[in-house]
Amino acid sequence: MKILFISKNNIKKPLTLSIQLFVFLILVLISAISVTVYSISNKLAEHYSDAKIETLKLDLDFSSYQRSLQLYIQQIGEINARLAELDNQTERLQSILKKQIVGKQKLPTLPKKEKEFENQGGPFINSNLTDQDVQIALQALMHRMQIREDIFNETESILLKQSVIKDTLPDLYPVSVGYRSSSYGWRIDPILGIRSFHEGLDFSAAEGDEIKATASGIVTAAGKAPDYGNYIKIKHGGGIETRYAHASKLLVKKGDLINKDQVIALVGNTGRSTGPHLHYEIRLNGRSLDPRKYLKKK
Repeated sequence: MKILFISKNNIKKPLTLSIQLFVFLILVLISAISVTVYSISNKLAEHYSDAKIETLKLDLDFSSYQRSLQLYIQQIGEINARLAELDNQTERLQSILKKQIVGKQKLPTLPKKEKEFENQGGPFINSNLTDQDVQIALQALMHRMQIREDIFNETESILLKQSVIKDTLPDLYPVSVGYRSSSYGWRIDPILGIRSFHEGLDFSAAEGDEIKATASGIVTAAGKAPDYGNYIKIKHGGGIETRYAHASKLLVKKGDLINKDQVIALVGNTGRSTGPHLHYEIRLNGRSLDPRKYLKKK
């Protein structure tokens, strides 16, 4: 292949290039163009991809917020329903007690500040509230519910104490040593780390310490369960039942008649437990009661 170059004096000078060199130059040019086009395409694709990812993130965040909001609304609805139920149950029990109480026995009442919330309903939840705002509203409702739970439990304990035989009232401490390590009611679960309702009292004590029946009755269950570990259930009549869990050893069996203050088991660390202790419950017709309302003061 010949290429003519013309000098300033109009003299033509032929320059001969081989076919191979020419093809090589063309390929280099094409490659350069391809690389440039590829680079531009990649940048455009990355920009589009980033924008799409941001859009997806926003969609996911909004969807997650909506789900959380719906969950909070559901929880608030359930708590409001429970508040109304507690108020009705407490009013019913207190109306019965007013006819039976003799002397200076006073019935528990709502604190003055809490009375101001009556008949106001639950908080209004709108889409402009942040997750933190909704959690604060939920915690406030939980606090109100706990106050009513305490009043209901106190009222119920007064009624129960007046209606049962002395020996069948579970008013003794189930362990003579140790201390209460976890109370009845809402708490942070020590194993799961989430908020849950604790249906009894936990007494921290040394492994092997004696566990005593808090009232006379009959053993209806003595065995092992995943949560309770080694446990005992005692029926005391009138729908009252006590439960003793996490024992290292059981000293009674199903069907045994039990006297008040009788040793029935030894403290242990069986079942769903983080250390040696006794989990103690009082139930009335299957529903848990607050044992603190029945324990005699030491």
